Amino acid sequence: MNWKVYTQGFKSFLALEKSLSANSIEAYVHDVDKLIQFLEYRNYSLTPKDVELAHLQEFVKWINELGMSAHSQARIISGIKGFYKYLLLENILNNDATTLLEAPKLGRKLPDTLSLDDINNIIDAIDLSSAEGQRNKAMLETLYSCGLRVSELVNLRISNLYFNDEFIKVIGKGDKERLVPIGSVAIKQILIYKDMVRCHQDIKKDNEDILFLNRRGAKLTRVMVFTIIKRLAFKVGLKKHISPHTFRHSFATHLIEGGADLRAVQEMLGHESITTTEIYTHLDRDYLRQAIIQFHPRS
Repeated sequence: MNWKVYTQGFKSFLALEKSLSANSIEAYVHDVDKLIQFLEYRNYSLTPKDVELAHLQEFVKWINELGMSAHSQARIISGIKGFYKYLLLENILNNDATTLLEAPKLGRKLPDTLSLDDINNIIDAIDLSSAEGQRNKAMLETLYSCGLRVSELVNLRISNLYFNDEFIKVIGKGDKERLVPIGSVAIKQILIYKDMVRCHQDIKKDNEDILFLNRRGAKLTRVMVFTIIKRLAFKVGLKKHISPHTFRHSFATHLIEGGADLRAVQEMLGHESITTTEIYTHLDRDYLRQAIIQFHPRS
């Protein structure tokens, strides 16, 4: 039984059956590759069918000794479990060796958030005398206004802007579409960028509909957006460890603190499960205490 053949089959399964993004598929396959590396390192000539729970427990001990964090270990174990479920579904295996495999216990890490003053300071620090500055301001206003993932931001299309209705269409994880409201400030900055900066660029083929472009007229990379935000945070002396996702966390937190319905926030963020959204209800203890005092009949 050839590992390579079945990892290729697993990739096709994740793309066609699960509709996962290319990044998610690569992450799953990378997790299985780690197990293959371990088996080769230990000189175990085993097929997936031959792998037993004891081998997998030995593998978990190995990745722990490599210094991987509990979150990384849990993700790798999840990927391997997914691979074995695929082998079962395809009737390649009769038994799942991962059934009793335990992942390390994880504490629920609360995401970093920015205050409204922090966000204003970062956006105000953008140099608007440059074309890139106008683009960056439009990008960050859009990130905060819509709570987008960085991949959703860099793939945002002009044809998916419905400014008359104050909505944008976003292509999220697994190519799932959702409509997200967009505020007037973000709309204004996008129009300034689009009508005063972007219209003067030489745009590369296949990027004509992409909203945010680099100076060469092509789609921005995720890394470039990270770099822009980190430079601005450094410029204003912000000590927090922030990323594009911090704007998404802040968007959700500020909405819930303002009294927004959890289901509405779930829809806007594109979370499949509301339990993912519920983490934001734990962010501000003072806010929750005040809410109980204000609304609970026994308070």
